[in-house]
Amino acid sequence: MPASLHRYKFSLKPQEALLILITMFWGGTFLAVQYAMTVSGPLFFVGLRFATAALAVGLLSIKSMRGLTWLEVKAGVAIGIAIAMGYSMQTWGLQTIPSSKSAFITAMYVPLVPLLQWICLGKMPGIMSWVGVALAFAGLMFLAGPEGASLTLDAGEIITLLSALAIAAEIIMISLWAGKVDIKRVTVVQLATASVVAFAAMIPAGESMPPMTTGLVVIALGLGIFSAIIQVTMNWAQRSVSPTRATVIYTGEPVWAGIFGRIAGERLPVLALFGGALIVLGVLVSELKLKREKSADLRSGNANESL
Repeated sequence: MPASLHRYKFSLKPQEALLILITMFWGGTFLAVQYAMTVSGPLFFVGLRFATAALAVGLLSIKSMRGLTWLEVKAGVAIGIAIAMGYSMQTWGLQTIPSSKSAFITAMYVPLVPLLQWICLGKMPGIMSWVGVALAFAGLMFLAGPEGASLTLDAGEIITLLSALAIAAEIIMISLWAGKVDIKRVTVVQLATASVVAFAAMIPAGESMPPMTTGLVVIALGLGIFSAIIQVTMNWAQRSVSPTRATVIYTGEPVWAGIFGRIAGERLPVLALFGGALIVLGVLVSELKLKREKSADLRSGNANESL
C-alpha cells in the first residue's frame, strides 16, 4: 500500500548563490569603511561612494537609458532614498553608540521584512522562512554581544532603528518592482538618487567636505564600483528570490565581516561565534522545503505524488 512520507529537500537557485556571494564580499568591506570614517564624514563618504557607483553603471548603460520610463524613475528614486537613509543613518548612529548595540538594532530589519511583506504586499512567508528568520535574528543578538541586549532609545539608537526600517523597505521595494523595470536603468536612478540624498543631507547635518586624500578616493572608487555590482545583482536576483529569503541571506554579512576582521587580527568571543553559526543555520533552514510524497506501490506501479 502507498505510504505517506515527509522529507526535506535542499534547493539553492543560482540567484540565491549569487546573493550569498555578494553578501560575503559585502561583509569584507567593513574594514575599508572603518578606515574611510577616519578621513571623512559618513554622509560625504556615502554620497561619493554612490556617485561613483552611479557613474560606473551609467557608462555601461548609456544606450539603454534612452528608454527610461516613468515607472523606472519612481522605483529608482524610492529605492535610492531607502538606500541613502539605510547607509547614512547606520553610519551616523555608529558615531554615538557602540558597534555591538548598533548591530543588534540594525538586525531589526530581519523581522521587519516579512512583517512589511505581509502588510504591504499581502504575502505571508512560508513556515521555513519564518524559522530561518528567527534563527538568524537570534544569531545576530548573540553576535552583537551581551551589552547589545540593553536597548535604551537615545538619539543614536533611534537613528539606527530608522536605518533598519530603511533597509527593510529597500528589500521590499526591490522585490516589488524587480520584474517590472529594466535592471540597468533603475539601478542608475537609485544609485544617483542615493548619492544626491546623502550629499544634500550634509547641509542640515552640518557636515563639511573633507580633504580629498588618495586613500579616500581609492576606497570610494573601489566601494563605489562594488556597490554598483551589489545593486545590479540584487535587482536581478530578487526577481525570483522572495524578500524574506533574501533577507536571511543578507544577514550573513556580519558573519563574513567577523571572518575578515579575524584575518585582520580581531578575535570574536565565543557567544559571537555561536551567533554566527545560528545565522548560517538560518540561511540553510530558509532553503529547506517541506515536501510530502507518496511512495510508489511496487506492485501497481503508482507514481510518487508530491504535495
